Amino acid sequence: MSREGLGLPRGIGQRDYGAMSSTAATTSDGNFGGFSPTEFISLSESIAANTIFVKQSWQFLEKANRTLGTAKDNQSLRDKINDIQTGTNQRIATTTKDLQRLTVVVRGGDKQQKLQVEKLTSDFKQVVQFYSKSQQSIAAKMKQVFLVNASQVDDLMASETGIAGTAEQQQELQKQKQLQQSLQFEQDMLLEREQRFREIEANVLDVNHIMRELSNLTSQQSEVIDTIENSIGRTVDNVESGAEELVKAAEYQNRYRRKVLILLIVAVILGLVVTGIIVSKLKS
Repeated sequence: MSREGLGLPRGIGQRDYGAMSSTAATTSDGNFGGFSPTEFISLSESIAANTIFVKQSWQFLEKANRTLGTAKDNQSLRDKINDIQTGTNQRIATTTKDLQRLTVVVRGGDKQQKLQVEKLTSDFKQVVQFYSKSQQSIAAKMKQVFLVNASQVDDLMASETGIAGTAEQQQELQKQKQLQQSLQFEQDMLLEREQRFREIEANVLDVNHIMRELSNLTSQQSEVIDTIENSIGRTVDNVESGAEELVKAAEYQNRYRRKVLILLIVAVILGLVVTGIIVSKLKS
């Protein structure tokens, strides 16, 4: 079974899964809210790349799941499945930490950056959900195949025990020895398969724990976005209230000016009247 035949993504199927983690150092140039935009970009790109990686792993598991239990099922395939799940789970754990870090970094950013982080988290959470379902399906199928193999071993034990009971004494001893060797081999195989099944089951549990962390992270980000929207709403209300106050102030100022103008006109008229009276008295 070739890796390409199952659509195995490039770089998967090996034990070394260097996660594309990016805990970039904070720099002092162009900081927003005390954090570097360079770190924001680096974390965002890393999370997006890891999301694609997990998606490719999920697609491989879907193809491998259809191969389990068929004539093409072999130990090499199961080794690859275990390797992929181990490496992908490490990548998921690293990306979860990057998302937590990015949530802290973006607190000093603007609304658009916060919405970008929310989308990255949503996309990553969705692909991890698909991946987790594939893991659970593979674990169930491997358990089913394991139980079938155990039943076949029981049938072999019963069959060979019956043959040994009807043979001659010497042949009996020889066949019992062969039977013990066969049973020991089968038992070792069953123990090894059971161990591998436990590893896959443990990987599924790890992903479930991470899913809970992602759900909590999504809730925190939603609260941050709600807070931003509320702040914007309060700002709009304050601006509207300020505009209303300015309109009222303008009205008061216009009224004051009208009053001053009326008083000025009255004063001029009174002045003219007084002047006329004085002039008429002087003439008389």
